Amino acid sequence: MKPCLAFLLLMAPVLHAAAPAIKVLIIDGQNNHDWKTTTPILKKILESSGKFQVDVATTPPKGEDMSGFKPNFSAYKVVLSNYSDFGGGGQWPDETKTAFEAFVRNGGGFVSYHAADNAFPTWTAYNEMIGLGGWGGRSEKSGAYIHFKAGNFLQEAKPGPAGHHGKQHEYQVAIRNQTHPITKGLPQLWMHTKDELYDSLRGPATNMHVLATAFSDPETGGSGENEPVLMVINYGNGRVFHTVLGHGPEAMADVGFIVTLQRGTEWAATGKVTQKPPSDFPAPDHTSVRP
Repeated sequence: MKPCLAFLLLMAPVLHAAAPAIKVLIIDGQNNHDWKTTTPILKKILESSGKFQVDVATTPPKGEDMSGFKPNFSAYKVVLSNYSDFGGGGQWPDETKTAFEAFVRNGGGFVSYHAADNAFPTWTAYNEMIGLGGWGGRSEKSGAYIHFKAGNFLQEAKPGPAGHHGKQHEYQVAIRNQTHPITKGLPQLWMHTKDELYDSLRGPATNMHVLATAFSDPETGGSGENEPVLMVINYGNGRVFHTVLGHGPEAMADVGFIVTLQRGTEWAATGKVTQKPPSDFPAPDHTSVRP
């Protein structure tokens, strides 16, 4: 080899291979929401970031034998649930529940998407993972309400049901923790497009931190409280991202939903967020949507 060529090769920058895709498992198959429409959208949102490789595990239909539903959680960095047994759906087998608990407790990531917080009201570990839940017979026995008042988060243990929403409408999201990797660099206030706004969720809220809230306006049938909409929970060594946003395709086209889902899933999987805030993120006074 000629000396000059050898020198050039030695001085050339080292090419680093792209980081391997984060493996995500979406679970669906039963839900009181339209999982057949929303799962492909969730998959597209995650894969469009270039960060994720997504598989889907679909349970048997409602009323059929669930005993064979045993996903290999250990093959993934993070599990995203688009599953709810609310309304008489099926429970996962005990073996699957135990395996999922161990997966998260030992460092696996979990993303609870929208109606997944309606699921499994009597599964203690699941409710600890999601922090707050709604419907399914939950009550004051399930834990306290969490509301943001006068600059602080307050637990309210008063009697009452869990889970409610008014009519769908646009609403403003307020980030309450701007230093967390999921929300760092995002506008403190941003408008979210027409969507359900869950209120009156309650649960153990152990090791839970609320990242963002939204005001549930009584004029739209809401609670009159600043309600949690984005949360993170530590469960053992695992990380959980809980978003109540994204009822259907219209709400899922919102850039705020897209970006927080992508960033929240990366954080649940790795504890870090490498994605930069996009230029089309919504502003305090107007929404932003993608096709």
